[in-house]
Amino acid sequence: MELEQGGRERIVHNHVSKVGYVNGVINKRKKPYRRVKRSVIRVPRALQELFVSCKDTFKSPATIPSPHHVQTLCRILDDIKPEDVGLSRDLQFFKPGKNIIKENQRVTYTTMYKCDNFSLCIFFLPESGVIPLHNHPGMTVFSKLLLGKMHIKSYDWVDELEAEVEVEAEASNNLMQQNSKVRLAKLKANRVLTAPCDTSVLYPTRGGNMHEFTAITPCAVLDVIGPPYSKQHGRDCSYYKDHPYAAFSTNEEMDKGKEANVYWWLEEIEVPENSQMDGIEYLGPPIGEPSF
Repeated sequence: MELEQGGRERIVHNHVSKVGYVNGVINKRKKPYRRVKRSVIRVPRALQELFVSCKDTFKSPATIPSPHHVQTLCRILDDIKPEDVGLSRDLQFFKPGKNIIKENQRVTYTTMYKCDNFSLCIFFLPESGVIPLHNHPGMTVFSKLLLGKMHIKSYDWVDELEAEVEVEAEASNNLMQQNSKVRLAKLKANRVLTAPCDTSVLYPTRGGNMHEFTAITPCAVLDVIGPPYSKQHGRDCSYYKDHPYAAFSTNEEMDKGKEANVYWWLEEIEVPENSQMDGIEYLGPPIGEPSF
């Protein structure tokens, strides 16, 4: 599947094996008929616990998780290992410098589970792969880096009434009149993450709602997204280009101070070409309602 503008998905069959993340190959051979006992696929406890906790946390698309639910989900995600979702660092994809596919350097994703209230997805970033700066309107997102090393940069919008913001109002107003798609934001994160590491959380209005991922080595990121993107319900994905505060400021004193590295202008842009992703079938342990 390919994510298109507005959250639409398109099936892309020829990319199903790009990641090759299942540990083993299923060989089908004809055998004499005999009655055999069907094996039961065991779902890792952490994975089933994650699903149950998501169902308990996201009761509706309007849910913003309580501190208690956030703590619980973070604890579960912190304990999840790559093997719980069928991944291994020994797979060819995760070997730096050896997984480069010349004809396709796009990010790949697989949907483990999706409903109106939340979704569980894994994103596979090849070495130097990028998920460009984008937002999560009305959404809460838990991100767990399962494998690899990546750089993350994130921003939150600056509230016009926020008392601590000491930006020059006149310069801000002039810029907004020149370009209605430019808005002031505050840098929340600009760091490198290496798996295993703690789960990060962003909220509808804080925690780094606009973020960008850049893979230093091949990476796998497990995301819990509540609720999922939906253009129909006003949760369309927007993309941005960041500009240093000094690029549009006339306040020389602030430009020389530490605030110049804290405040940035974000310009909304058209959907960038490198935002396109290829979707593959989820082949890890099943997740969902238990069957009896």
